[in-house]
Amino acid sequence: MRRILLGVLVGAVLVLAAQVLFLTMGGMPVAVRGGPLPLERFLANRAVEGAAEKEEGLASPLPPEEQNLAAGAEVYRTYCVVCHGALGELKRGAIPAGMYPPPPPLLPPAKGVTDDPVGETHWKVKNGIRLTGMPAFEGALTEDQIWQVSLLLLKADQLPDSVQHALR
Repeated sequence: MRRILLGVLVGAVLVLAAQVLFLTMGGMPVAVRGGPLPLERFLANRAVEGAAEKEEGLASPLPPEEQNLAAGAEVYRTYCVVCHGALGELKRGAIPAGMYPPPPPLLPPAKGVTDDPVGETHWKVKNGIRLTGMPAFEGALTEDQIWQVSLLLLKADQLPDSVQHALR
């Protein structure tokens, strides 16, 4: 029995030592262009989904009316366009091209997050996403502004002409 326990302990120490060597000898891709390891991709995506699920069913206290969508467009132009792109454009600037993971385009012609619950988008804007470059806007924006930009992104594929004009 002691030999089995000793074998398990030695095996665990060897695995841990191999992991430490892998990390400290430069095996872990830390450069933006390094790309994720499969487990890293799985865990990061699952962690964000799990955290955002808590507010996924949260309904916006603001209606998706033209006034709120226009205010959301102002927030988007000021804070989001540099990474997520402008309406009608898929070209990437230097900032998003140099980020890992690359920030997704959120306005048409891209699909964006129009199929995500507004509460999930609200959570992401409010809290940010660690290790992605997506900042938390809580404190920088009011709660109404966070909801307005979340509504804008939810309705991005059906915006009134005046709001589309404000985004161009």
